[in-house]
Amino acid sequence: MTPLPSSPAEELVLLERELLWLDTRRAQLLRRRAWVKAALRAQRTQGWQPPPHGAPSGWAHAPAVPPTPAVPPGSATGGPGAQHVLLILGGLLLAVAAIAFTLFSWGEMGIAGRAAVLAGVTAGALGAPVVLLRRGLGATAEAVGAVALLLTVLDAYALHAAVLPEADGAGYAAFASGVLAAGWTAYGVGVGRLRLPLPAAVVAGQFPLVLGAWAAGGSALVIGWALLVTAAGSVVVALRGPGLAVRATAWSGAGATWAGGLLIGVGNSVSASGPLDAAGPGALLLGAAVVALAAAWRAPGEMAVTGGVVAGLAAVAGVGGVVRTEVPWSWAVVVYLLCGAALAPPARITAVPRPVRGGLLSAAAGVTGLAVLTVLPSAAAALLGPAAVLTGPWAGMPGGVRELAAGAGAPDALSVPVVLLVAAVLLGAVYASLVQEGRAPTGWTGAAGGGAIGLVSAAVPVLLVTADVPYAAALAVDLLLVAGLLAAALALRRVPEAAGGTALWCAVAVAAHAGLLALAAEPATYAVFGLLVLFAASAARSEEVVARSLTLVLSVVCALVVALAAGASLELGAPRTAVLVLAVPAVAVVLGLWLRTSAVVVPLEAGAGFGALVALGLALTDGAYLSLVLALCGVLAAATAVRPERRPGAGYLAAGLFALATWVRLVSAGVTHPEAYTLPVSVIACAVGLLRRRTDPGASSWAAYGPGLGVTLAPSLLALWSDPHWQRPLLLGAAALAVTVTGAVRRLQAPLLLGAGTLALVALHELAPHVAQVFDALPRWSVPALAGLLLLALGATYEQRLRDARRLREHLGRMR
Repeated sequence: MTPLPSSPAEELVLLERELLWLDTRRAQLLRRRAWVKAALRAQRTQGWQPPPHGAPSGWAHAPAVPPTPAVPPGSATGGPGAQHVLLILGGLLLAVAAIAFTLFSWGEMGIAGRAAVLAGVTAGALGAPVVLLRRGLGATAEAVGAVALLLTVLDAYALHAAVLPEADGAGYAAFASGVLAAGWTAYGVGVGRLRLPLPAAVVAGQFPLVLGAWAAGGSALVIGWALLVTAAGSVVVALRGPGLAVRATAWSGAGATWAGGLLIGVGNSVSASGPLDAAGPGALLLGAAVVALAAAWRAPGEMAVTGGVVAGLAAVAGVGGVVRTEVPWSWAVVVYLLCGAALAPPARITAVPRPVRGGLLSAAAGVTGLAVLTVLPSAAAALLGPAAVLTGPWAGMPGGVRELAAGAGAPDALSVPVVLLVAAVLLGAVYASLVQEGRAPTGWTGAAGGGAIGLVSAAVPVLLVTADVPYAAALAVDLLLVAGLLAAALALRRVPEAAGGTALWCAVAVAAHAGLLALAAEPATYAVFGLLVLFAASAARSEEVVARSLTLVLSVVCALVVALAAGASLELGAPRTAVLVLAVPAVAVVLGLWLRTSAVVVPLEAGAGFGALVALGLALTDGAYLSLVLALCGVLAAATAVRPERRPGAGYLAAGLFALATWVRLVSAGVTHPEAYTLPVSVIACAVGLLRRRTDPGASSWAAYGPGLGVTLAPSLLALWSDPHWQRPLLLGAAALAVTVTGAVRRLQAPLLLGAGTLALVALHELAPHVAQVFDALPRWSVPALAGLLLLALGATYEQRLRDARRLREHLGRMR
């Protein structure tokens, strides 16, 4: 065992030693491979002889390889694989010869010759495997037995063609397949050691009943019953038959014939126009369910679950297909859903094997999920229908809720909410049963509880729309539902997490639905969004961070809607309403200063930021009000900067907002020389920054000089692009150069970057006309060519440029 190195130098020595040993070993292996190749070439030409010089040198560690003896001519070569290929090829040739003889030479012989040939060849083919098995030639016996089975099929065909040509083809095929199945079964049992006859008998046994029903002119239901009976027989063989091959073949045949009978039953059940028409297909489907259940009862695990699922689905299709003919088509989904729910009680019977019970419950869940998916588009149309009110809010209070969703294709059938409610009840029952069993409130338990809450939350608003409930009553029900969901979210915070989270998000969705309804009338808007302070109450009592944050943000959003509605009621216009809207962020900031809890302050600040953005959007059309709103937002940011943890970010934001407010005010007032207003402010601000740097040498240059320099440089740059004279570019460039040099000499980051950026923009402004003239004079291909050369140069010196960028960043980082 290699000792662990005690130092990097020792580890390096060990690594070098190991690599050297690997190289030596690889060279030895390569020499050994060349020696083995030479031995193989000698073996193919003149028999194996050791090389004259023996094994190559350096093979001390190689295991001895015994030489392969030469194969004398005429000896047996190959193994079982070659034997099987020969036997299969011989059997195929015999089969082709038998088919050719039956099709082309049969008619040239008399009846006696035909009988003799049939009897002799078939008897010989059937008896040969017995002799071969006694001599231990099992593979040969299997090949001859396969040919014998094929000969029996050809005998049946020849008998029909020559002796019974007037017989019905389907009827004769049914009789022949039955005789062949019985004969092959007897032959397989009698011989015993052949593996092919019994599976072949199972395959032949799939046809007699079906072909007999077809030959008798039976209806589709009769053929379906024939398929079903055949499937039942195959299930019996699959459960009790000898050997894996027989059972696998029987299971495959049972699945195919059972599926055929099921498809016939489903097709006739769906197309039935009355209970009597649906009774026959229903009975067929129930029979299919019984066969599947019987197969699943004794089947292994996964097959038992599958059998339980298909049995449950077949029973639902059979019973539901009869009942649904008595109800309108829109209620057919409810019928099938109730039939699926009826599978739950049998699934709880302890006498039923557990895998079968699981399959029945899975079938019930599948029917429930399919029913919900069927009504989901109609439910979505009902839920999203009130969104049409956004195109014309406060158009007037409607008589019923359905008027608001009429244009969205909302359903008029009550079956849609009924399906959602029934599915919710089923999931609630599953949740209750799992809790009673002591299951942990996670996984499927939590999913069942959350699904029940979500379906109820969707069903109630859909019911309001489909039932065309009066407008005021619908708003009241939505608000009560929001309150109930918030209470459930608080009550379920220690039970399943999925249920509590679902209740919270459903409360948000229902609140959005109520808000859309409320926008149809002015009084309803104030009433609904005022009552949605329920979110604030929920945030006060919630102990979960996500729930508290979400409810606080929604409370701020509801308050913003009330402020917007107040501005619309007072007819203030968008710019003046922006000032009114800022009251909401102001309250949020004050609450944040008062509470001083990070779990509360962060969502309040997020809501305040959103409200400030809304106010800025409203004031964009009026420069004076935009400047006022920017200044007020700066005040709010400065108030937030009172807290030490918010001071850096909020302080910079406040300074930027104040500067931007000043610039906007100057532009809106039509000032063409902003320096007369901004330069005094810059001088005073820079003087204050200089005093701060003297008292606090560790203060950043951005905090000391950034606001003062930005107040003048930015408005001057904006005025520069519309100034046709030369004085401003000259003065601004000189000032920017002075600021840049001062920043470089004093190692101050803010003056250096602000001055350099301003100087670059001034230079660009001055050179822009000349650059444009140059580009106009150049051919069009020169621009991409120059760009390509630039990229090549940068790529060739990429590492050097990267090092330069790192050094520049480090140099700037060392500045204050």
